[in-house]
Amino acid sequence: MPGARSEPFREQACPLAICDGSGWILGPEDVARECECRAQRMKRGRVRGIASVIPSRYRGVSFERPPVSDMERDMRSRHVVGAVRAFVTELEENLAAGNGLWLMGNTGTGKTTLGMLVAKEALAAGKTVAVYFTPKLLTQIRQTYQATDHEDAYDAFFKRLTSVDLLYIDDLGSERHTDWVVEQLYALINERYENRRSMLVTSNASSDVDKGQRLLEEQIGARSVSRLVEICGDPLPLFGPDQRVEAPAVSR
Repeated sequence: MPGARSEPFREQACPLAICDGSGWILGPEDVARECECRAQRMKRGRVRGIASVIPSRYRGVSFERPPVSDMERDMRSRHVVGAVRAFVTELEENLAAGNGLWLMGNTGTGKTTLGMLVAKEALAAGKTVAVYFTPKLLTQIRQTYQATDHEDAYDAFFKRLTSVDLLYIDDLGSERHTDWVVEQLYALINERYENRRSMLVTSNASSDVDKGQRLLEEQIGARSVSRLVEICGDPLPLFGPDQRVEAPAVSR
């Protein structure tokens, strides 16, 4: 059994209330066996350095509270909320199969709210989740790519992004189109596609899904969009008035 000082989470309480926080259970004749919490904590440790915290605005989001409860009663959005609810109901199976969701629509229709709801449910289920607004994600990729103090910073960050149970990229296509952006996003999406890793994405569209999909192809490339469809299925449409005009607390 490793010494207590060598344990990376020795001072933390066991989330399952089984061991003493060391990740080990001492049995008969001083023979130790791993606690179930050890695998969970080590898995989370491997993805440190990625954004997995739900922004404070969205921490109280649920199916039972506005704006989601209002969206579920609205004829324009109820089928999308139903699809999201069905995905969450079978979250374990969907993540294991690498299934995802793609929410598309105009500004202020609740895409981000629903995305954060799925991410929140995944975190509550003990899954590893990365949550990124697209420009922030690309900025962090660029910073690790240009890092001079750690030669493997980019590879380590890329591995974390591709190994989490759920990668949520918000506002995909909002970044300025460059060859570098296209290649970075393709590498990330393709890696998760090949390894059957689930993705959740939101993207903007002003009128309909077909036009929105073509616009995204222009922004991030047809190869990436094709793989997103394979992972997430067809985009779920959310079109309507900007709810934030009337209620600023409603998410975009």
